[in-house]
Amino acid sequence: MASPSLPASASPTSTGAAGRLPVALYALTAGSFGIGCAEFVIMGLLLQVAADLHVSIAAAGMLVSGYALGVFAGAPILTLLTRRMPRKAVLLALMGIYTVGNIACALAPDYTTLMIARVITSLTHGTFFGVGAVVATGLVPAERKASAISIMFSGLTLATLLGMPAGAWLGLHFGWRATFWAMSVVGVVSLAVIALLVPRSRDTSEPAPLREELATIARPQVLLGLLMTMLGFAGVFVVITYVQPLLTTLTGFSDAAVSPILLVFGGGMVVGNLLGGRLADRRATPALLGTLFALAFVLALMSFALRSPVLMIAFVGLLGVAAFATVSPLQLRVLGFAEGAGQNLASSFNIAAFNLGNAAGAWLGGTVIEHGPGLAAITWVASLVTVAGLLVALWSVRIERRGTRIEALPRDCAAEAA
Repeated sequence: MASPSLPASASPTSTGAAGRLPVALYALTAGSFGIGCAEFVIMGLLLQVAADLHVSIAAAGMLVSGYALGVFAGAPILTLLTRRMPRKAVLLALMGIYTVGNIACALAPDYTTLMIARVITSLTHGTFFGVGAVVATGLVPAERKASAISIMFSGLTLATLLGMPAGAWLGLHFGWRATFWAMSVVGVVSLAVIALLVPRSRDTSEPAPLREELATIARPQVLLGLLMTMLGFAGVFVVITYVQPLLTTLTGFSDAAVSPILLVFGGGMVVGNLLGGRLADRRATPALLGTLFALAFVLALMSFALRSPVLMIAFVGLLGVAAFATVSPLQLRVLGFAEGAGQNLASSFNIAAFNLGNAAGAWLGGTVIEHGPGLAAITWVASLVTVAGLLVALWSVRIERRGTRIEALPRDCAAEAA
């Protein structure tokens, strides 16, 4: 198989000036910021929600798990249901559902209603990022597609860096419902900027038959891409899910120090996201392998920093850089091998794979703490999980290169015969 090519859903001339990214990309960033906030802000509101709705903290924590499972299920389902709709219309519909879902969260009279509203909101997550990534790559020339993905995903990193602490501050001073009202406003603003700035798709052709779209997902390289995404990113959530007990129990920080340190993680995510896009634009395959190796390396070395406050702060920031440097190369890999029919579906499946990795990593970390060697071992375990993702990536690249050599043989033979 030849090296993967990338989608061309819109003309590269839509970039305008040669060195300037189109403003429509930043409209997509606004949407990704809003949806990212919906995922992360609940982590800073658990105590208020638990007290107000008279449930345990553990039950409130299930609002995080319910959202993640909704993302995993909603990505392929909504992508299939909207496959005949123009991509801009899909994005607008998803932001509408997001806004209504957050209003329902703000008005929820009890825990069950809040859980249902959270799941409804989460259904938009995977499809928005999946379809949005395809739209983003169609707005720019081929050499800037990875950067376009990273710009769009920067909304997610900003949601961690700014949205989560802002939501926690609102919840502390005005009640947790105020946070969901604020996210509803973000949804309305995002809906407006997408409607105004994102161009309509020029592709008016009928979508491919469903059988062809599903066949795209079944391509070996697409399946390997989904597997490397899940394993590579699972290592991040083995650690970051339990970063609070790591910082307080092992490193010795106070509870009040956790939030500022998480800002360091968020800042690292922003840097890593942009760095990964730049590297993938230059050389996609080396960026894929290099970022996965760097993530595994940082997780392994983090084990030696657990007792040092200064080193631990540094490694929390490095973890943010290494984790999100992998996002654009991983997404680009799947998009490249899913060229043609089923690209939206494959892109959404990859977002689902990220979230399945999140859930699996959190479960594995908890298992190691409760039934394994304990809290201090989760960084090593996380590194091994990411190494598994790196091995899958190496296998995928080997198959790709072997296929390229085989395809070149008939051309070489023909040249010799001539």
